[in-house]
Amino acid sequence: MANGKYININFPFKESDKGFFLDLNDNDKAAIKADLMHLILTRKGERLYLPDFGTNLLQYIFEANDSVTQSEIKTEISDTVKKYLPNLVINEVIVEQSEASEYAATVRIDYTVTDDAFQATDFVLINI
Repeated sequence: MANGKYININFPFKESDKGFFLDLNDNDKAAIKADLMHLILTRKGERLYLPDFGTNLLQYIFEANDSVTQSEIKTEISDTVKKYLPNLVINEVIVEQSEASEYAATVRIDYTVTDDAFQATDFVLINI
């Protein structure tokens, strides 16, 4: 724990080992990853007073798993992250057919944190 200070709520939501209702992040790397996941998995229109916050990834669930859809998913993620998380640079968004099902896709987002305090590279995986 960083001096007893917490940065944000961890994702995925779960009960805290410390007795909190939700688990909290106390380091920058985990907090940034949680912010990215919250942004991407929030549907546009769900956030009060910020109707453009989030993505429309759920609209692609019943679309064909082809290069056009994959390109639209990449653009949706890149544009949203650029707007709401300016300290992240998206290095690459890879959309592939899931190994589990021909009707599902896996999205890998490779990113770099560009902050004055530190620089770190990480990735997240999302199944849609």
